[in-house]
Amino acid sequence: MSLHFSKSEAAMRRAENVIPGGVNSYARIGMAPTPLVFSSAKGAYLYDIDGNKLLDYYLGMGPMILGHSPAAVIDAVKAQLDAGLLYAGQSEIEFEAAQLVCSLVPAAERVRFSSSGTEAVQAALRVARAATGRTKFLKFEGHYHGWADNVLWSNRPGLQEAGPREAPIPIAGSAGQDTVLADSVAILPWNDLGLLRERLALGDLSAVIMEPAMCNAGAIAPRPGYLEGALDACRANGTLLIFDETITGFRLAPGGAQQRFGITPDIATFAKAIANGFAVSAITGRADVMDRFAHGGVIHGGTYNAQPLAMAATAATLREVSKPGFYDVIEENAQVLMDGLRKILHDAGITATVTGFGAVVHIGFGLKTLPSEWRDLSQMDRPRYSAFCHAMLKRGVRLLERGTAFLSSEHGKAQIEETLTAAREAVREI
Repeated sequence: MSLHFSKSEAAMRRAENVIPGGVNSYARIGMAPTPLVFSSAKGAYLYDIDGNKLLDYYLGMGPMILGHSPAAVIDAVKAQLDAGLLYAGQSEIEFEAAQLVCSLVPAAERVRFSSSGTEAVQAALRVARAATGRTKFLKFEGHYHGWADNVLWSNRPGLQEAGPREAPIPIAGSAGQDTVLADSVAILPWNDLGLLRERLALGDLSAVIMEPAMCNAGAIAPRPGYLEGALDACRANGTLLIFDETITGFRLAPGGAQQRFGITPDIATFAKAIANGFAVSAITGRADVMDRFAHGGVIHGGTYNAQPLAMAATAATLREVSKPGFYDVIEENAQVLMDGLRKILHDAGITATVTGFGAVVHIGFGLKTLPSEWRDLSQMDRPRYSAFCHAMLKRGVRLLERGTAFLSSEHGKAQIEETLTAAREAVREI
């Protein structure tokens, strides 16, 4: 079996006349053989305009924890659709969604909703500056916190540009980025507690922001004691710890990575899987910090914040993922997938690591040892992995070319076996 994508290719050429690159997000451009155009989605599968049925591990870049078009979410949104779209006021459904977030997330003494992970991070950094009276914050190489100018630093830096590991140089992620903002950010490699403690001791940081498990690039766990040490060091130096759980939230556990690893930060942001495909994000945290949005002069706004349709989707999604055993099934199927891929790659003589946290799996072609930070991941054989992704796509399996595969509750035993069958053929092709 070898699928073809000629209709998508032709549609993309037409779209380029009205949309730059034919896409509305930089992450959708440059896929081999062409960015795809879809007509529908159901369960674990996408259907494109060429008539192909594709087993989907993009899952909307992470949000679709329940799979595509789940009845519970669709029914909740349909019911709200008849009641109203946007009130410029409050609704009972947003209160229900907020209560669910606060009941599930350890850090969530309060929650504010917004529309994207980028927005949530900006609000988190603003309230941290207000709470501490400091302007500078620290982020880590390889961690992604949105496309805004102040945070798009050293997302995927080349090692020759990045400078020494102990004192990385902030590398802008985009042309046109405001480089003056480099002065407001400090950069370190992740997972090195000694370096973090040294930098915090300078006493000038409003916040340390991190992915509590590195999942935008890779699927890397924190080293034992790292998150605990980071929290202690932040508190000792008057700095707030922010977990960006845009990817890990409601994907690694019902309470996110903070629940999985048992560390409660001062602030945490969420998006993606919180509403299974609807545009929702959340800023959560300690009451004394979060209440600055109400009484401390910290502005946080948005026309579409807590939009009722999105809140209906949020409440429905969180009710589903909080059901007993929900994550156990995903973890079991993901383990079969990871074990199977390791054997297939080993038997084919392909050096690679396969790591993951159940609903997030990462395949690192060219890596001989398990990565612990971005500088390890940067050694991946990306051209060969892209070739593998293309070979898988021709066999009906869609993998992210950055190495990540997201799983949902709709990825069952049959879908895992379908994936492994395709992988056995794809490795022979490459």
